[in-house]
Amino acid sequence: MKVITSILLLLSSITLFSQTENIIGEYFFHAGEKGKHMIEYTLTLNQDGTFIFHSHRNHKNGIPWEENKYGKGSWSLDGKVVSFVTNEQRDLDEKHTLDFSNSKARFITKPLKDKTDRVIKTRLQFFESEISWIERLEILKNKNALQQRL
Repeated sequence: MKVITSILLLLSSITLFSQTENIIGEYFFHAGEKGKHMIEYTLTLNQDGTFIFHSHRNHKNGIPWEENKYGKGSWSLDGKVVSFVTNEQRDLDEKHTLDFSNSKARFITKPLKDKTDRVIKTRLQFFESEISWIERLEILKNKNALQQRL
């Protein structure tokens, strides 16, 4: 009985670890054209449970015409939901001003059991955030997947 319990615990931990490995990496969003109006978001989820976010907006006819915003903190995965937390003392400074606390995103990927030819791009879709322009943002994993879409 102890052996069966140990095997089940080992298998469940391997499954959780592999899901965490799939989510780690860089996510990217791009809209607009270079030389006109462009928005880029980059989110990096690190293996140590930390994240870095960069927002770059280039408004050729706007004031200010170029804007960069940064955020950092920690993330955790519960099932398919990624929760973000920004520690006010440790993570916020002159450069990193975005507070991702109370932000949540759904991790979307093709299920392992799905053997069809349909393409489901790995992405994060924010569904809750106190940063208004982050809520409902859908951000694809790695830049190569985005460039294939454009």
